[in-house]
Amino acid sequence: CVTLDVQAACRDTTVIRELLKEGFHRDLLVKVELGEDAGGCAVAARMRLPPGIYVDPYELATLQQHNLTKAVLTPDVIDLEAPEYLARDLILLLFLESDPRCSRCFRAAVPVHARYHRPAEGTEEALVVLESPEVLLCCCHSHLSAECWEPAVVDAPCSSDSTGPCQWHSTKHRPAYEELMLRVPVGLREHSSLVCALTLLTTGLCAGLILAAACKYGHFS
Repeated sequence: CVTLDVQAACRDTTVIRELLKEGFHRDLLVKVELGEDAGGCAVAARMRLPPGIYVDPYELATLQQHNLTKAVLTPDVIDLEAPEYLARDLILLLFLESDPRCSRCFRAAVPVHARYHRPAEGTEEALVVLESPEVLLCCCHSHLSAECWEPAVVDAPCSSDSTGPCQWHSTKHRPAYEELMLRVPVGLREHSSLVCALTLLTTGLCAGLILAAACKYGHFS
């Protein structure tokens, strides 16, 4: 009976994620509706980004300077040119802004970019699966329901502007979210020989044209 009472008192937190735009450069939109009013609390979504997708730290810094988004990226030094098979996971802590039309609603967006993948066999796309984020609250002056929230093991600041860690809390009762998938175009392995031959032919042709122009118009002493 106690378990049923707790579950009835703790309304599920709803998370909606969308990938906006098309191609390799997208916007990840995160919308959260909390199970209870969290006035005065900082709300964030903590996400693990797989190697197939990344956030550009330089772009993120520019957006934060213009107060367009607030986030903390770990690690903060990333090889932007690395392909998917040489990259590693990233942790993104995205701070959400309150929705003036709904006291329990929060949202934020951040640009994300797909990495190049290895050529595949029999398919022209690779799937990058984005797991459901962990919804976190940091309340300095409010008391959360102990039945609904528990301390989270998160070493993160209260905001993107501060450096000191805060005590974050996460939901105990979370719905089963659907996975969000990004489809990334990839080359076909069966075309490897053709691509190599055309690349070699094009490189040789361009090198020949450059050499011919140098011999015709160059001045050699």
